[in-house]
Formats: sequence, C-alpha cells, structure tokens
Amino acid sequence: MDFGDPRQRAAFFAIHCDLPREGPGNRPSLLRALELVGALGEAPKVLDIGCGPGQQTIELARQLPEASITAIDLHQPFLDSLRDSASAAGVSAKIDTLNADMGDLASHFEESTIDLIWSEGAAYNLGLERALREWQPLLSPRGRIALTEPVYLSDDPPDSVTEMFEDYPGMQSIPVCRDLVSRSGYHLLGDFVLPHEAWTQSYYAPLAERLDLLEARFEPGSPEHGVLQEHRQEIANYERHSEHYGYCFLVMRVSRR
Repeated sequence: MDFGDPRQRAAFFAIHCDLPREGPGNRPSLLRALELVGALGEAPKVLDIGCGPGQQTIELARQLPEASITAIDLHQPFLDSLRDSASAAGVSAKIDTLNADMGDLASHFEESTIDLIWSEGAAYNLGLERALREWQPLLSPRGRIALTEPVYLSDDPPDSVTEMFEDYPGMQSIPVCRDLVSRSGYHLLGDFVLPHEAWTQSYYAPLAERLDLLEARFEPGSPEHGVLQEHRQEIANYERHSEHYGYCFLVMRVSRR
C-alpha cells in the first residue's frame, strides 16, 4: 500500500484501530525473551520502541515490577489506547508514553541510561543494522536489547513471499542476522522463532475479524478496499507459506565499550 495516499493511509488505521497487537507476538514468547534478558538490576529503565497499542508493554510492566517503562510510537491513538489499557490493568504508574520517531531517540534520552530496549515488530522500520547502531549509545553498561525481526526461514521463498517483503530489502536469514548482531558490537544472548500461534491466534485472528467488520464499508475497487484486500492476502500468504518466513526474537547485550 501507499502511505502517501491519504485514503489508503486512513484505511490502514481504520483496519488497525482497536487491535490488541500490531504484529505477531504473544505472552509465552515475551516470557521466553525475558528469560534470555536475565537480571536487569534495581529500578531498570526500559524503552518499548514502536509499542503500538501496547499489549506487550503492559505485560512487561507486570513482569518487571520495579521498572519504569517509556512506550514510544509515532501514532498518538495507539499511545492513547495504551494509556487506557494500562489504567485498566493497574500499571499506569509504571508506564509513560512518548510520541517520537524511533530514529531520533538521542534527542529524548541521555546516553548510557537505558537498561532494556524492547521492540516487537518495529525495528525493521529503521533496518536492523541502523537500529542496532543508533540504539547502542543509549544502553547502560548492563543494558540489553530484545527485538523481533522478520526473517526468511528457507533459501527459496516463493515469489508471493518476497513480493510481500519487497519494501524491506534488508530482510535476511537468521544466520545473517546473528552475524550482523556480532558485527554491530553485541553479544547474542539467544534467539528463537516466534511460534505459529503468535501469528494466527494473537494477531491474525483479531485482524481477520476487523476485516470482516469493515468489508461492507469499503466499496469494491476503491483504494480503501484495496488496502483491505492486501491484508487478506497477507493472512493467506502466511497460511500457505509460513515455513518460509517468520519473526525471530533476538536478545543481546553490548559486547564492547
């Protein structure tokens, strides 16, 4: 889709309004990644970058009760939704929100002050290499990064898969991502591929319900209906070709200073 087209952009956010998540992920995967993160010390400072509506932010607040978390996104309605959800969950005192560009965090946070950078399904907006480079100065000596990155799981993905990710030319295999982590000055603490249910149950099931709800609103052949159909195609692609691609959770610490 073309985000420069106001009708397509509006349709995208109409589709994604009120979804629990903006990408694949689930609580078991979050807990597994936190185990790899390990101890963060007392009163850790956490950034959740590209937080969306913040389902994972709230879980982080529950799992890290001593932490102060800043949830960052450029779409203010997502941050508003997170505030409401955090209040309902009783963790609003632990979470601040910030409308900011993930590529300009140095203007908001001092160097060497962040103990954990968390980013599910968002770092690709910068590209993994740039994200690792630009976020590293923010990390404290004990700092960690835990992020999910789209990856190819086979050497020969079908055209429908490569076309779906043509806007992300930096998408690579897991071994290439591991090598990039190392070359970027990090020590990989562990990685794993998100399970199938993190896509189908946690993300695509509520998304499909939303698409059905909006079907009658968007006139066939319109730009809005085209965006809806692209989302349906994305879901169908995963159902047919999930063995060829996925999201990998990468957890790391800085290896040199």
